[in-house]
Amino acid sequence: MKLGNLSEMIGGWFIGDFEPSLIKNKDFEASVKYYKKGDEESKHMHKVATEITVIESGKAIMKDKTLKKGDIIVLEPGDSTSFLALEDTTTFVIKFPSVKNDKYIIKDNA
Repeated sequence: MKLGNLSEMIGGWFIGDFEPSLIKNKDFEASVKYYKKGDEESKHMHKVATEITVIESGKAIMKDKTLKKGDIIVLEPGDSTSFLALEDTTTFVIKFPSVKNDKYIIKDNA
């Protein structure tokens, strides 16, 4: 048996090919993330990994879509998105495969 706590993990990521992780795994990553209303994540993309985000509670904007509890968004390699919590929001995210340094921040030209 293994026992851990999300507070011990970085950014809510608890399974994947990184440290710390509860289970080290190259096939996929998993996280639970908690956002306060107004929290944002920069626009980014992955060149290799597919990322699936489930809105467990709250509301957020991703890919210019307002997502609510129960909504699921799949971002394939090359898809870009930012994240804005419209209210306190909890997400469950799976990303596969677990690839180090596969997050690319996109700076939009103004």
